[in-house]
Amino acid sequence: MLAAFWAYNGSMATTDDILRAGAALAAGGAVVFPTDTVYGVGVAVGPAKTPAELFRIKRRDEGKPVAWLVAGPEALDTYGCNVPDWARKAAEEHWPGALTLIVQASEAVPAAFASAEGTIGLRMPASETALALIRAAGVPLATTSANISGQPAVSLDARLDPELLEQAAAVVRGEDCTGGKGQASTVIDCTGTEPVVLRQGSINVTK
Repeated sequence: MLAAFWAYNGSMATTDDILRAGAALAAGGAVVFPTDTVYGVGVAVGPAKTPAELFRIKRRDEGKPVAWLVAGPEALDTYGCNVPDWARKAAEEHWPGALTLIVQASEAVPAAFASAEGTIGLRMPASETALALIRAAGVPLATTSANISGQPAVSLDARLDPELLEQAAAVVRGEDCTGGKGQASTVIDCTGTEPVVLRQGSINVTK
């Protein structure tokens, strides 16, 4: 495992922070970083062949789908198929932001990352740090909340679990995830004819 590094500058991550975290992602490692909702831990899809490292770090049972953070709405066409127009409209209106859209996975989604039903959750975060990491990796980041399974997600870096941080290949910290007021994203199932809210967050979506 790569040695963890710590970026603490009180605000935005620096270019060097992003480059070092990008190198960790390129090596298949898991990185802890702030998003617009809560702190996340993610791996780069491709360099990481499966989300197994995330399950290990979180001590979470394997099999639960892990959503992807993506660079923009075009990801719906790349990684989704049969995406309804109302889901595209929701992305145009609320991305970047705290909205996760679950769509049928395209062939571009490795089987290890898709759900048992063949779906994938996609979200463009309203976080410059998270978007910079996606750009540095050049691929989506399979990301879940940075907490041990069963513990609450955190939006303040001071509350990150030291045990989890020790397991990460790299850590970018120093920001408070205030954009979503510490609230996880709204999750919408877009695989049917109507939007189905699986988790209500700060964003409301209607067809």
